[in-house]
Amino acid sequence: MFKKGWLILTLAMVMILAACGTSENNASEGNSEEPKEEQTARTVSHAMGETEVPENPEKVVILTNEGTEALLAMDVTPVGAVQSWLGDPWYDHISDQMEGVEVVGTESEVNLEAVAALKPDLIIGNKLRQEDIYDQLSAIAPTVYSETLKGDWQENFTFYAKALNMEDKGDEVMSSYNDRIDSMSEKLGEQLDKEVSVVRFLAGQTRIYYKDSFSGVILEQLGFNRPESQQKQNFAEEVTKERIPEMDGDVLFYFTYDPGDGDANSTAEEWTNDPLWNNLEVVKEDNVHKVSDAIWNTSGGVISANKMLDDIEGVFLSE
Repeated sequence: MFKKGWLILTLAMVMILAACGTSENNASEGNSEEPKEEQTARTVSHAMGETEVPENPEKVVILTNEGTEALLAMDVTPVGAVQSWLGDPWYDHISDQMEGVEVVGTESEVNLEAVAALKPDLIIGNKLRQEDIYDQLSAIAPTVYSETLKGDWQENFTFYAKALNMEDKGDEVMSSYNDRIDSMSEKLGEQLDKEVSVVRFLAGQTRIYYKDSFSGVILEQLGFNRPESQQKQNFAEEVTKERIPEMDGDVLFYFTYDPGDGDANSTAEEWTNDPLWNNLEVVKEDNVHKVSDAIWNTSGGVISANKMLDDIEGVFLSE
């Protein structure tokens, strides 16, 4: 009986030690970290419905250029972002803030594998650009969408702040911007009576930009007049050379979307050497200003909005 009892006790001890060993092995294989506390979820309404998202997301992937600027302005560095339309891979004016951020494709072609590899806890996209891949993104992480990309970038900025649960910080950023608009409008005074024309050159295309564009909204916020032909609540319109006279005004700003192949610059050179262009009063008066396409149009975010205001100050308010 004694031997039998001793055998049972020994077997029990072996099983206990084996169990301890298994626990230690599991710990050494990556389970030694304390499990993370699960974040409280909240419901965010967005362009695709309602989604439960973390209370305070820590790993955010952003899928629009304007959204990238919104995050940076609120002191949030995304883990992943779509590549800038111009730059390698980021616009020059934000590149120093994007160190360590992974590229996840472009607004038009999101790299789903790159997004999944980052293991985000929140993805912020846009219905106009990425409606077709919403379900795939949602399978990776909670995903919310802004509705569209037009001139009123501030509406989207407010949404991004809500998605991040950073409304207070968002209000601070917007208040600073709106205060600057009010201050500049006051300083500009009678100069706001000048008619401001906006033109863009692309590869083989030329467009006049109207009020519902990024630059158009900001010019209207400041209180500038637009030429009669540009008093349209539209985004932009492609034009032929016969319509160059519609570009006239007291001041003309133009920008060129050239990703590096030189084609858009060739378009700009061709048009700005055309007799109709050189017959514009604004050209004769030497009130034509070339500005950055990234800042005046392509990026469409709050950082660019402030840089556009810098340009306007330089033209109208410099000593």
